[in-house]
Amino acid sequence: MWQQPTSFFTDHYELTMLQASLHSGAAHRRSVFEAFARRLPDGRRYGVVAGTGRILEGLEHFRFGTEQLDFLANRHVVDDTTLEFLRGFRFSGDIRGYAEGDLYFPHSPILTVESTFAEACILETFILSVLNHDSAIASAASRMTAAAGIRPCIEMGSRRTQEHSAVAAARAAVIAGFQSTSNLEAGLHYGVPTVGTAAHSFTLLHDSERAAFEAQVASMGAGTALLVDTYDVEQGVRTAVEVAGPGLGAVRLDSGDLVDQARWVRRLLDDLGNHNTRIMVTSDLDEHAIAALASAPVDSYGVGTALVTGSGAPTASMVYKLVSRQDDDGTYVDVAKASKNKASRGGNKYALRRLNERGRATAEVIGTGARPASDGNDRDLLVDLVRGGEIQPGFTGHAGLERAAQRHRDSVKEMPGLSKRLQRGEPVIPTEFVDHS
Repeated sequence: MWQQPTSFFTDHYELTMLQASLHSGAAHRRSVFEAFARRLPDGRRYGVVAGTGRILEGLEHFRFGTEQLDFLANRHVVDDTTLEFLRGFRFSGDIRGYAEGDLYFPHSPILTVESTFAEACILETFILSVLNHDSAIASAASRMTAAAGIRPCIEMGSRRTQEHSAVAAARAAVIAGFQSTSNLEAGLHYGVPTVGTAAHSFTLLHDSERAAFEAQVASMGAGTALLVDTYDVEQGVRTAVEVAGPGLGAVRLDSGDLVDQARWVRRLLDDLGNHNTRIMVTSDLDEHAIAALASAPVDSYGVGTALVTGSGAPTASMVYKLVSRQDDDGTYVDVAKASKNKASRGGNKYALRRLNERGRATAEVIGTGARPASDGNDRDLLVDLVRGGEIQPGFTGHAGLERAAQRHRDSVKEMPGLSKRLQRGEPVIPTEFVDHS
């Protein structure tokens, strides 16, 4: 997906911190940074980790080429010593974290970067921008697929967000259970199935609704989906059946009272002999609208605006904090921010998901300084993503996406039943801390 160096997807102050730390001599101290969320969006029961694969893909392109270095020099952003450091930059440290697709909770150590301060510092903005966006989308998508049950959800939000964000949103949605997307770039780069037929403009282009349907069926076959609400829905359904016959694949409803409309459209289709014609609904759906349609005879959902904006929570509000670093003697020292309402917990973290005898999660257990004790039934949450600067296989591209989607399915199955409730509430399991430092 990344067609250019990713090093400038960052903030100015990351590089000025680098310059100052090079000047003080502290830039080369081994350090541990941690990405986590202090809390979930208000009322949410869990979050979904997404974006890890994109971070790893971007890390391959995190370089400072001639264009970037010339910009920094001409604008006097950093000095010559810093420019020379950046000229040969390549991340050489370790990254571990939650597997993409896993669920997270307040203070979960979602991603840990261990390297020199210099290397870890300048990755901050890039890591957070990807994690915060993609995890917000995946978390919203997970609520939507939970509400949809076995009915498929289709991602259709490209026109409601920035072009690169649209691709990332499609990928994040698939991690959380969406089955396809309207976005072709997501299909090209990640192998996501793409779908789409026609918009209202196609019907309006023709002299009549019948002429539009005839053209679409002639081109795409009777199994296509016809949009029947440009004019009168009942007449649209009747015309669609007359044109396509009993093999009509689907009708799409994009306006009005979708619950009531789906019911009488189903009856009408059955009366006309189209028992196998599916009903797809769109029109500004979110998880609550999908849940309201559970009793309606709907076969699939197309979701756009609410999905790509995180359904009310457009960011996961993750932060990236220094939690441990070496002193002049090479001894690691735990460090933490003490600011009011923004405190962090120092120390290198380890994480387990505590499971009962039925394999259901009961707590998120975070150990500081050492792995928490386990009764053998618990699941380790941290996986190695980068070792010595080398990205570990299986986390990127289409294979990484499939792996993340499976991890999400398995993680959701571990959760207590109330995790699928859309009502506002506390995290579905508590976060417990064990301090070994």
